[in-house]
Amino acid sequence: MNGATLASLQGALTEIYDLPATPDVRDFLMTDRATLAGMSDARASDEQLIVAEEGDTLSMALFIDAAVLERLERRDPFAGLTQDNLADYLTVAEGVSHFVYVAWNTGFDKPVTLLELELQAEVDKYVLCSWLLREQGGGRFPCELHRVLFDRARVDPVAAAGRAGLYRTASNYAARFCRRVAAMLERRRIGIPRDLMAELRRFYRWGNVRKLRHIEKFA
Repeated sequence: MNGATLASLQGALTEIYDLPATPDVRDFLMTDRATLAGMSDARASDEQLIVAEEGDTLSMALFIDAAVLERLERRDPFAGLTQDNLADYLTVAEGVSHFVYVAWNTGFDKPVTLLELELQAEVDKYVLCSWLLREQGGGRFPCELHRVLFDRARVDPVAAAGRAGLYRTASNYAARFCRRVAAMLERRRIGIPRDLMAELRRFYRWGNVRKLRHIEKFA
């Protein structure tokens, strides 16, 4: 496992949202499920961000199951994102999204709610997939992506660990926001509209309440 997928995803998020440098996610990666199992808040999931606070110090680790990363090495999503590697790609994208969002907010001493974290991750997954599929498809807009990521998505109650309702809420709000993203993205075959980039960057910097109110205004 060389971590190339994680580095590429972190770089993509940094560019899309015009973020300052954040710590390299690969330096915080855990892949051994046995190690995760020894932690009190471990979940039965292929991805989990572990956050611990002690005084003014915040520590993080990102768990991604080694098998997920090994499969992505064999089926590189940057060579071709398909139904065979999409699930694993989304797992890693979600983990990197969580890591970057917490790291960026920590730099400004901004607290992050779990709903905000999951909502942004759902948006990030849609944006990352849209960018990549358009690039690989010669500019063709992946109109089926929204349906795959939101309409067909199901929350695993075991992995959710009692938070299924929160994850559904995050997904529902993200679906509404990403319909707006899709409508703006469809307008151009090549490149990304400036107003869409501005919208995404504003949204990323808003807190939980403002994100939700913004979505409720237009959808």
